[in-house]
Amino acid sequence: MNWKWARRLVNFWPPLFFAGIKATSISEDFRRIEVVLKRLFHTRNMVGTQFGGSLFAMTDPWYMMMLTYNLGRDYFVWDKSAHIDFIAPGRTAVRAVFNLDDATLERIRAHTADGKKYLPNFAIDIVDDNGHLVARVHRTLYVRAKPHKRPQG
Repeated sequence: MNWKWARRLVNFWPPLFFAGIKATSISEDFRRIEVVLKRLFHTRNMVGTQFGGSLFAMTDPWYMMMLTYNLGRDYFVWDKSAHIDFIAPGRTAVRAVFNLDDATLERIRAHTADGKKYLPNFAIDIVDDNGHLVARVHRTLYVRAKPHKRPQG
């Protein structure tokens, strides 16, 4: 899929669109994605800062999408678990950057070559417009080769 179309499509996906979450940049190789959460009336909590659920949601689909694209159709890729550490109130729009490098992809391929599952972990920093850390999200994914790609034995 063309990266420009992917960005357009994902930005109109209802769970992200209605939460005020927008992918501002997707690299052509789907290895770097930048996401912003605007500070809107419906993204604020009762004290006027960014709603924690929206901060958490802005990190949800990206690594699963990036790994699925980069590993190909021969792998199952699922979110397994995640947790968020709130560091400071988000009083402005906030941003997160998702990066996937060659070393991570090779590590995943090596750990799944025997047909077993692998649970890679990713940490995502959410920062405000001034570059201050607002939250850190830890995501664990489940990756496993599909049955037809597993060693027979």
